[in-house]
Amino acid sequence: MSDRILVALDVPTAEQAVRLARATSPHVGGFKVGLGLLFGPGPATVAALAEIGKPVFADAKLHDIPSQVQRAARRLAALGARWITAHASGSTDMLEAAVEGAAGASTGSGILAVTVLTSLSDADVDRLAPGTTVGKLTSRLARIADDSGCEGVICSPRELGVIAQVSPRLVKVTPGIRPEGSDPGDQQRTMTPIEAIGRGADYLVIGRPITGADDPVAAAAEISKAVES
Repeated sequence: MSDRILVALDVPTAEQAVRLARATSPHVGGFKVGLGLLFGPGPATVAALAEIGKPVFADAKLHDIPSQVQRAARRLAALGARWITAHASGSTDMLEAAVEGAAGASTGSGILAVTVLTSLSDADVDRLAPGTTVGKLTSRLARIADDSGCEGVICSPRELGVIAQVSPRLVKVTPGIRPEGSDPGDQQRTMTPIEAIGRGADYLVIGRPITGADDPVAAAAEISKAVES
């Protein structure tokens, strides 16, 4: 088993998510609940998955006024989320509110600040902020996350070195993980599990290479073995 793997349970129903989580549980370290489940079956999916006994990562990508973010973070923490995501672009006051909200539930929950989505390329970032690269923007947002007291960040594996330079203390959680030969899908900045670990990732978010496999349990076991070898 690899504690570093968090399975992205991007499936239509809570029942499917719980079933898949239980099946892959012997080979992974935890699970991610994304927007599809949070806005479909609802946040209670977090509580159902938490009962399995492994960390649940509520990928809510909170981005609103501080008071609303604080309430949402507290609610998700109370449901059992070990980590909750909030966009670093919401800046310091919002991230501090998220941190306070998560802490207010007294469940040991932490905030992971989303830096630059793995679906964005340098060209996309340049259109948003002319003259800025993915690396530069990631660095700025990571500093905000660090100053705001976030536990960690979400970043592509390609920016792991940037995060390490800005704040070694931040936990680094990396989506965009694709085993050799896998379809990148809508991800722009990807890397294999072994490459990401080698660059300093603490946790790997892996979805379709496991959930879309003919045998998700076997896929989870194979990736876990490769990561820990």
